[in-house]
Amino acid sequence: MKRVFVFILFSAFSLALAGCSGREPANMNVNAADQPTPQETPLPEFTDAGEALAVGTRLFDDGKTEMAIEAFNQAVKLNPDLAEAYFKLGIAHALIESMAKNNAAPMEVTETETDTNTNKKGEKAPPKTDSEKAFTKAVAAYKKMIDQNPKDDAAYYNLGRAYNKLNEDEDSAKALKQAVKLKPEESEYQTELGAILIKLAQYYEAVIALKKAVELDPDNLTAQDLLEDAEAGLRRVQYQNPKKDDDKKPDKGASPTPSPDGSPDGSNPPPPPTPSGTKPPVKPTVKPPAKPASEHVH
Repeated sequence: MKRVFVFILFSAFSLALAGCSGREPANMNVNAADQPTPQETPLPEFTDAGEALAVGTRLFDDGKTEMAIEAFNQAVKLNPDLAEAYFKLGIAHALIESMAKNNAAPMEVTETETDTNTNKKGEKAPPKTDSEKAFTKAVAAYKKMIDQNPKDDAAYYNLGRAYNKLNEDEDSAKALKQAVKLKPEESEYQTELGAILIKLAQYYEAVIALKKAVELDPDNLTAQDLLEDAEAGLRRVQYQNPKKDDDKKPDKGASPTPSPDGSPDGSNPPPPPTPSGTKPPVKPTVKPPAKPASEHVH
């Protein structure tokens, strides 16, 4: 009887320890794993394009890229001329495309899709990505803004940025130069222009723009870094293509250097030199003929 009592007491003590250990039963763990993850609140249907743009910008900054794309799409649907929404939509799509490219195999393109796209030379080109489509629409929207106000420096600046995203560098530089012309005291404009000029390997012009950017804003770290790159590119070009004296052309109006014969073009060659130790030939003296006898005066 004593043994039975001890066994019951030991069992009760073990159960008490298990209850105090804080461990959950196995079935509770299974139920917790089966619980659905909380879903993000879906976006509302916006009625104002500006509000949709603002919400999309905030979502993108918070790392919610797909929801930001949805908000930007609503913005451009409400206002098809909202250039900023197209530009930010392109940025968001580009981020998604970059992640997909790094994490997955490239997508196959059908011949039908390829045939519908051509480049400026009329050659076949791959189909445009979603980001390229958005940036192309941004270019059109910014151009429309410029048509309405040719002195809109911000529109030229953003037009240059959109062209840059499409790798249309010449058009980008042209738009950014106009932005700088309209507002030369804007450090950000000078910085963006310097960056695209580096991309075009126009290092001398890039140095000028970036020095101006740093002068306007000494805390512009981006301009400082780009300036170092531009100066390095300029030194590299100068090292590879040194100037030669024989490449120099005389200035217009300068007197030509006379040739050894004294003529400007060497058209009168000097006489051949006389061999040493010899006298120059003497010309023979020719006597006049004698007068006839009838000519004598008596």
